[in-house]
Amino acid sequence: MSNSAIVGVNWGDEGKGRMVDLLTDHYDIVVRYQGGGNAGHTVINRYGKFALHLLPSGIFRADVLNILGNGVALDAENLMREIDTVREGGVSVTPDNLKVSCRASLLLPWHRQLDELEEKRLADKKYGSTKQGIAPFYADKYAKKTVMAGELLCPDKLKAHLADLLEWKNLTLTGVYGAEPCTMEQLMTWVETWGERLKPYLCDTGKLLDEANRAGKRILFEAQLGTLRDLDLGIYPYTTSSNTIAAYAPIGAGCPSVKLDHVVGVVKAYSTCVGEGPFTCEWFGEEAEKLREAGGEYGAKTGRPRRVGPVDVVATRYGARMQAADAIALTKLDVLSYMDEIPVCEKYRVGGDETDEFPLPMFLDQAEPVIRTMPGWKTDISGIRRFEDLPEEARSYVLYLEEQIGVPIRYVSVGPERDSIILR
Repeated sequence: MSNSAIVGVNWGDEGKGRMVDLLTDHYDIVVRYQGGGNAGHTVINRYGKFALHLLPSGIFRADVLNILGNGVALDAENLMREIDTVREGGVSVTPDNLKVSCRASLLLPWHRQLDELEEKRLADKKYGSTKQGIAPFYADKYAKKTVMAGELLCPDKLKAHLADLLEWKNLTLTGVYGAEPCTMEQLMTWVETWGERLKPYLCDTGKLLDEANRAGKRILFEAQLGTLRDLDLGIYPYTTSSNTIAAYAPIGAGCPSVKLDHVVGVVKAYSTCVGEGPFTCEWFGEEAEKLREAGGEYGAKTGRPRRVGPVDVVATRYGARMQAADAIALTKLDVLSYMDEIPVCEKYRVGGDETDEFPLPMFLDQAEPVIRTMPGWKTDISGIRRFEDLPEEARSYVLYLEEQIGVPIRYVSVGPERDSIILR
């Protein structure tokens, strides 16, 4: 395979990690290009079950180089803890198979603190943040008030820069929120504890990727979250604070010279959502709890129950178009096996009119789902590995979604394990 991106088509939590883990044996390099420790990619393989938040999912392949690009919210503390956890599972993580961009900005302790303070201030109008400091981090980055990871290699300049930022940031902590100020001692302790551990992984990843691309190496870009959480194209303001779409991958990876040849959009066989914001097809009560339990739908980072509902064709078609997906990976088809009938949100009703188009965010609170049902298959499909061996009802469901989305469904996941996949 050539240079590719694996991206989420919906609200995130689609199963991107399992697809990256599956496909990385076709690639030389896996790159995370945006986001931070605020969402998890769950991977199950011979090492066990892991929820990755910052590490690229290619870390389980011994011959794959993994990179965190300049677009990532680089949380050194969470990254190092995650490396320790993965190592405990028998996976090698060293500066030989993990590289971190010197141009990535550091998520500092006050970013998490500000995230919590702002969600508390917003109360019932909160955005549903995971409180990992992502929004305050990106706000500071665009205000040009973050520290680049490469500054860890220049201790004197780093300390002076942190002192300047500390004075400015304490104005917000104390003046706006009435919180305790941060101290230079706290910052330097953080640098010595976590920054020092990060230093061996730092390098010019943009140059590395450019050279690898020129040498014909195959590069896989791994996105966090999905289209509908994209800052520009999603359900603003209930989005993340970075660009989750495939088109941003070369920029967030620091290698604009790399061209994408292939985009795999990941879609769950039903809909899930973590966090606040409009979710047109949402289920509640017993119906929702049955689906949540069948799919194990609890946030990989937060553990909180995911909001669930039937697959949303309107949102999925929009998401696939924004990602420029040329292939779809449909995950968790096996979860629907308990249903007598499979519901599908086929259209929206907005202001009394039915539409196939995904509305602007300000109109989503008026949208109602238009539901159709399809026959269920009521049998275990987790052991099936050929599309033609699926029950007719399951095949019909996949083919219907393929037609509605307008993109070929090339992968059908029937279980969480690496080999629980049907290739079409």
